[in-house]
Amino acid sequence: MWIDSHCHLDASEFAGKSLELADEAVKMGISAIVIPAVHQSNFARVRELAEQHEACFFTLGIHPMYVPTSAEEDLRSLREMVAQLMQDASSSVSRRFLGIGEIGLDFFVPALCESPLREKQIFFYSEQLKIARDFNLPVLLHVRRSQDQILKYLRRIPVVGGIAHAFNGSEQQAQHFIQLGFKLGFGGAMTFTRALQLRRLASNLPFESIVLETDAPDIAPRWCHPGVNVPGELVQIGHELATLRGCSIAQVAQQTSMNVLDVLPRLRPWLAHA
Repeated sequence: MWIDSHCHLDASEFAGKSLELADEAVKMGISAIVIPAVHQSNFARVRELAEQHEACFFTLGIHPMYVPTSAEEDLRSLREMVAQLMQDASSSVSRRFLGIGEIGLDFFVPALCESPLREKQIFFYSEQLKIARDFNLPVLLHVRRSQDQILKYLRRIPVVGGIAHAFNGSEQQAQHFIQLGFKLGFGGAMTFTRALQLRRLASNLPFESIVLETDAPDIAPRWCHPGVNVPGELVQIGHELATLRGCSIAQVAQQTSMNVLDVLPRLRPWLAHA
């Protein structure tokens, strides 16, 4: 069993072939694909994909790069939608809702680092952490060039845990995330031989702290870079991790899947017999 813990299957790059790509991934042994929302405008689409395909699950959140086009009303709508999903335990699609994400901070894009967008990012991140805290839900975090600030607000607004997506920080930062109940997402970037620090982390961090992801259509692994990434690439990414850690592919599949189920517990009942 393999789990893609972060895949933007609704992306326009897939040109209407999202369900076909999910079918292909399942044929390769991928049991679950987690699709995070990024903006209120795609909340309905990620939910729809989870309704349409047995391997698809979703989270809801406002991505830091979409904060400039978001309003406070979107945060209120998000809270209301989460409340409805959590109350409707009888609905299949409600039970396919796993948490809050993709949320976080992005201090890589210069415009987002300057006032007032920097402050707006922090406000949206903090408010979404409060939603996760209030509903006891994990979060999928965007942490690009922002790990220390992300950690600062996690300490102020504690949540049950989650995943630091596309982790590329230091070993010390990794340990801080782990101490707060987070797993670290590794994907295509890890497959490049020049990514020395990232490959060291993937090799040496506790195995129980690592989850796999594609971030498709982005962060394509070296063998399909600079093309469009797809969820089916997760298996080969897993092979790369097995090589780095000197263990079997079966061990990687089992451990990383267990790690996802540990941090996204609403997924566990769906995969009990996978």
